Amino acid sequence: MKMRKLGHLDTAVSAVGVGAMSFGNFYGPTTEENSLSILDAAANAGVTHIDTANVYAMGGSEAVIGKYFSLRSAANRERFFVATKASIARDADGNRCFRNDLEHLEEELNKSLIRMKTDNVDLFYVHRRDPNVPIEEVAGALGVLVEKGKTRGIGFSEIAPSSLRRAAKEHPVDAVQSEYSLSVRAPELGLVQACAELSTSLVAFGPVGRSFLTDEPISQCSVPKLDFLRVNPRFVEPNYSNNILATNGFRGLASEMGVPAASLAVAWVLAQGKHLFAIPGTRSVAHFEELLLGGEITLTTADLATIDKVLPVGWAHGDRYSVEQAFGPERFC
Repeated sequence: MKMRKLGHLDTAVSAVGVGAMSFGNFYGPTTEENSLSILDAAANAGVTHIDTANVYAMGGSEAVIGKYFSLRSAANRERFFVATKASIARDADGNRCFRNDLEHLEEELNKSLIRMKTDNVDLFYVHRRDPNVPIEEVAGALGVLVEKGKTRGIGFSEIAPSSLRRAAKEHPVDAVQSEYSLSVRAPELGLVQACAELSTSLVAFGPVGRSFLTDEPISQCSVPKLDFLRVNPRFVEPNYSNNILATNGFRGLASEMGVPAASLAVAWVLAQGKHLFAIPGTRSVAHFEELLLGGEITLTTADLATIDKVLPVGWAHGDRYSVEQAFGPERFC
């Protein structure tokens, strides 16, 4: 497994990691045993990066990770680079909101540490930015958690390049997590560049386009059963069928190259810069192995040009989020 330096931390981290949102039934039902098997496969393959969040299955994802560490031995925690996130909350009326204050972030991180049976994490993200709180203040609050030894590094999820630059003036930002793939190219409008400029890693979630960039996309009949996808514009007809048609050429290209489509999609993300990481999620060990293969593929300039011809910028039908889903992520450019 290829290793890369993450942010300002003196740590080599696997270029492909485990996106543990899938441990919480997000893309369909799974089991604790299945999630533990994926973590076993990760350890056997030399994968060190595990990414989760306090809201994934309402703490369930973190609990599975904690169980893995306790079952397999305490030494396992030391070999993994663990990242988690917080800030998504509910207000007094039960409405979704974001809290970026130190009190909330520290309280939630403490709960995460208990669930994962560890004294600290390697990376702690603000999951969503509260626009009412200056990001410099938030970066400073995260710095306090570093000083207390509760996290080694800090990060933000789904922020704009301008916000990253402001935060970095207050405290070094080790990572920004953003959706980035051949189907979501917005990070190329400044975020990829700003991260490189500031020695901040860009951790890409959704690198296989929520399954569209795989050999077996989520079936049309399964979409209505999944709360997130059934209202996601790209999975609503006629967009769903159009996106399947648009990606058939990519599946054909991957076949010609002798690799699974998911592997090629992950390899493309990693080829966009040495500061790029990919954290795909899956409920299948077999599919996880395909994703890991992407970390071993080196694409040539000619390969990248061919991929861009097959899936040119802007090929996807429908926005990546519905109006409700778009509440929180910062838009830019």
